[in-house]
Amino acid sequence: MKGILLCGHGSRTKSGTDAFKALVGILKERYKDYEVDYGFLEFNHPVYEASIERMYQKGVREIYALPVILFAGSHAKNDIPYEMNTIQSYYEDLTIKMGRHIGVSSYLVELTKQRIIEREQELPHVDRKESCLLVVGRGTTDTDANSDVHKLACMVGEGMGFGFTTVAYSGTAYPTVPEGLALIDKFGFKRVIAVPFFFFTGILLQRIYSQIEEFNGNSSTEYIYTDAFGTDELMLKAFDERLDEVVNGNPNMNCQLCKYRKQIVGFEEEQGKEQIGHHLNVKGVLFEEDEKVGDKENMTSRFKKLLGI
Repeated sequence: MKGILLCGHGSRTKSGTDAFKALVGILKERYKDYEVDYGFLEFNHPVYEASIERMYQKGVREIYALPVILFAGSHAKNDIPYEMNTIQSYYEDLTIKMGRHIGVSSYLVELTKQRIIEREQELPHVDRKESCLLVVGRGTTDTDANSDVHKLACMVGEGMGFGFTTVAYSGTAYPTVPEGLALIDKFGFKRVIAVPFFFFTGILLQRIYSQIEEFNGNSSTEYIYTDAFGTDELMLKAFDERLDEVVNGNPNMNCQLCKYRKQIVGFEEEQGKEQIGHHLNVKGVLFEEDEKVGDKENMTSRFKKLLGI
């Protein structure tokens, strides 16, 4: 039997976790020929190890791990592969094949266009040449991942005829959302449309919306934002594409500009770095205790009982 493991990051909000579960439910219906399960890298249960154990107990012996990750920062390059390689070593008769993050996808370009049009239709007409497109990415310390945000922004902005297109990040990379808004405000556009490149709602997305709303209240330029990508059919087609790659084709991510394989300006010391996850201390610390597999009590659960959490 073959299975699909949807590899989520994890959210500190129930709304974010619920949105992820909604995607899982849709993909279970979409991929009925597979046993579909899910896990989280941090904050939530089940963690990947528990999910794979659950699938193994059901007779699954080949698993396609699909990262529910938009861009290939450290989560897609280090943390999830580290987890999969570690878990793989526990089973002699189980094969885990990891798929590629969504990344630069024609479906993501189309979905971004769709979100922009949906928002424009709710507002008075403004010529796109008098509008600025702001794409908001998560932001990482990996310039390869950040460059994919720029590439997608360029494809959408030029393709739709915006007067100017630029990028900001929710954290880690420059410019942050407030910094990006302050720069754009100097250009004098009539409208700025911000498109957050996020799957679901959550703390980061709500913070972005709040920052844009606050800036809009103090500027003569109109600042608006679109909804997250969610479970739109175009996003589901992107998952279809990544599944087909790992089952029948080549699921390798772009490694030509990966800081762990090549010397990249400013990150020379990262070349050849050992592939180790950095979320080990926050795996499954918040929600969904009832979704753990088995009844074995470990050190973490005993510690949490002592703390009353």
